[in-house]
Amino acid sequence: MPLPTPQPRQHIHTRRLEMQAYAREDGLYDVEGHLTDTKPQDFQVTAGPLRPAGTAIHEMWLRLTLDDQFLVHDIAAATDASPYGDCLGAPPTLQAMVGVRIGAGWTREIKERLGGVKSCTHLVEMLAPLGTVAFQSLVATLRARASAADASGRPRAIDSCYALSSHRSVAAIRWPAHVTRPDPEGPPGE
Repeated sequence: MPLPTPQPRQHIHTRRLEMQAYAREDGLYDVEGHLTDTKPQDFQVTAGPLRPAGTAIHEMWLRLTLDDQFLVHDIAAATDASPYGDCLGAPPTLQAMVGVRIGAGWTREIKERLGGVKSCTHLVEMLAPLGTVAFQSLVATLRARASAADASGRPRAIDSCYALSSHRSVAAIRWPAHVTRPDPEGPPGE
């Protein structure tokens, strides 16, 4: 369903963020992000050149290389457009995330290792959603692991997110023996 009709307004900024994942021949995975910021009018950055309308103010690329355990093996980053010359020094700072496992605590690790003046805000902002894309991309691998149970026999995937809550319809379909209570709102669409 689309958003409600907005109040009259004027377009002032566009951010495009595209992310893709690839299975590599060597058994690793690459998850890539591309961020662009443009404005529909000419824009003057504080200490930089005038940017004509539609010209990228930011254009940045980021690639995480990881294994099927979500351990980051490598990071490559590039900045093709930035408002300041000093921005070009930021891509190597992302190497601080090599060796970190994407999962619980990923966002906290990003903030601790790269927050504030330690790296580029825009490159850092791409890391959290790249982690989500990694999970979405390896869904078949995750599904096999989701079947894994803890010592009590309860599937580990239960209660790992909103949709897999032990009282929602997905859990009732996939693991009926482990449903804690029925969803009071019922399945979507009812």
